[in-house]
Amino acid sequence: MITIVGSGRVGTAAAAIIGLMRLDARIVLIDIVRGLPQGEALDLNHMSSILGLDVEYLGSNDYRDMAGSDLVIVTAGLPRKPGMTREELLESNAKIVHEIGREIRRHAPDSVVILTTNPLDAMTYVMWRATGLPRERVIGFSGVLDAGRMAYYAARRIGISPASVTAVVLGQHGESMLPVPGKSFVHGVPLSRLLTEEQLREVVEETVRAGARITELRGFSSNWGPGAGLALMAYAVKRDARRVLIASVVLQGEYGVHGVPVEVPLVLGRGGVLRVLELELTPEERQKFAESVEAVRRLIAQIPPAYLQ
Repeated sequence: MITIVGSGRVGTAAAAIIGLMRLDARIVLIDIVRGLPQGEALDLNHMSSILGLDVEYLGSNDYRDMAGSDLVIVTAGLPRKPGMTREELLESNAKIVHEIGREIRRHAPDSVVILTTNPLDAMTYVMWRATGLPRERVIGFSGVLDAGRMAYYAARRIGISPASVTAVVLGQHGESMLPVPGKSFVHGVPLSRLLTEEQLREVVEETVRAGARITELRGFSSNWGPGAGLALMAYAVKRDARRVLIASVVLQGEYGVHGVPVEVPLVLGRGGVLRVLELELTPEERQKFAESVEAVRRLIAQIPPAYLQ
């Protein structure tokens, strides 16, 4: 069973795509707003009926209904508004994530947890502490989205399909994220051989600003990109696909970092993170990565201690 906590735009987009992929016969939507998850579940059940899917959705306001879940996806939290950075959401969302983490510990202690709540990496740390789960089973969703955005912007300039681009984005999911053109390729050909320095700079800037741009254009943050990325990660876990994806996980010595979650390439399967892959970074890339890690570390230091228990 899959549980999705948060029935806003990201949660329902993920629920719809996961259902279309037939990853589980039962998907539970949980939200504190009365009627919201029930209404979304009913609408999604109508979708299943129309498309002939053997997928049942249940809407609930009770965390006890996540019992038995092997995968819990958390999309709850305050969203960004136009002009707001992810970091400005820190304390409010830390409280929400801490409360949800304690409920997961109580009702779904054997699950793999994937969350999207911003500021993502700091909230991954809060969730890890609140659930008490091994770091392998608490994963921050971000890198799949950031890498997908980078692939899109690069492919548009090259004139190829984004599916042909393997993009790498490391570090923080935020203003200090590190798109790495030197480790991004088109079937073995580095982006630096296909794009000019100016084009590479533009790709990096557009990748970093992609979320803010969507929010500026339509007045609320992205949901279809995150929903698709969450479904891809859910597929890797539920099918034990052992896919190499970029996501945020608490590092335990990899890249010389201890106790801080940041975006890195990892192997994702039924048990969550099966392996963290360490890239050989140039001195310049390593310095930028260290600065990105430090940005996350500073955010963690600002979280009230009550939310780290």
